[in-house]
Amino acid sequence: MTQLTIIVATDQQGGIGINNTLPWKLPEDLAHFKRLTTGHPILMGRKTFDSIGRPLPNRRNIVITRNPVWRHEGVEAVSSLEAAIALLDGAQGYVIGGAEIYRQALPLTQRLIITEIARTFDCDAFFPAIDHAEWQETACESHVSETSGLPYAFVTLERKA
Repeated sequence: MTQLTIIVATDQQGGIGINNTLPWKLPEDLAHFKRLTTGHPILMGRKTFDSIGRPLPNRRNIVITRNPVWRHEGVEAVSSLEAAIALLDGAQGYVIGGAEIYRQALPLTQRLIITEIARTFDCDAFFPAIDHAEWQETACESHVSETSGLPYAFVTLERKA
């Protein structure tokens, strides 16, 4: 059975981005993201792909787009989250954004890996609200960024049975 994991960084208000970019500099989070997703399929919306600008190496890049003619070398384009999940064929996949894809994937996801940044930023895109009655925290590692000074935590939530 396919296991979906959402991986996301949020500020204290659930903000995830502004103008299709990250509003913070947190290299430790990018390294964490790379460490976890390398070797696994990643599912994203087309705007998230555009913000990255290229397929991420050593990962199967699956992009969800409403544009039936959109193509990019090194990427598999599909028209829906369901079509993206079907491509996984039982493999674990990471949902990496953006806000609309997170909203669609949340009910289908078994694990959330959230980098919680203990600050508020100017954001125009937000992670959907989490019903904590449905989730159990299984790990939490608190840190302070050596480069930016931002306090953050890597938090893992598992869906309750």
